[in-house]
Amino acid sequence: MTERLKGLGLPSAEDCIVVSIDQQKLWHFQGQECRTYVVSTARAGRGCVQDSLQTPDGLHQVCEKIGEGAVPGMVFKTRKPTGKLASEWASPEDNLITSRILWLDGLEPGRNQGMDAQGRLVDTRRRFVYIHGTNQQDKLGQPNSHGCVLLSDRDVIQLFDLVPVGTPVLLRD
Repeated sequence: MTERLKGLGLPSAEDCIVVSIDQQKLWHFQGQECRTYVVSTARAGRGCVQDSLQTPDGLHQVCEKIGEGAVPGMVFKTRKPTGKLASEWASPEDNLITSRILWLDGLEPGRNQGMDAQGRLVDTRRRFVYIHGTNQQDKLGQPNSHGCVLLSDRDVIQLFDLVPVGTPVLLRD
């Protein structure tokens, strides 16, 4: 497993996540096990600049886990549970943050952390990019987010329960 991680550009770790933007898949490597999930990344493609609505690429880590114990389908606003389920939401066409949040932090200065060479903010954490549940599970497998990585409620809860803070995450084509 260590050689596979190095080949992907990841440090050796017990846990790691790889997201393929072009395949719309997420792999969670844990020891010798690998789980595969269908995801949705950004409609606007891949990129790190603030307000681009793109999914940032490169090496990241899970810096915070939010929503432990929340009811599946719980809607979050500003990382806080609203008390409403997605099924109760007034505008079901909204792409909601549901069930759990794995907040990502970029680990590559000038690429997905801090500012780039042109002085633009490219900081994944300050862009509030997450791996999270969605109420639009029927659109998984195709680009549908505003920059985040979307999973079904069931899958994001499973992933949330399996990965610790500090888990490396590689987002790539």
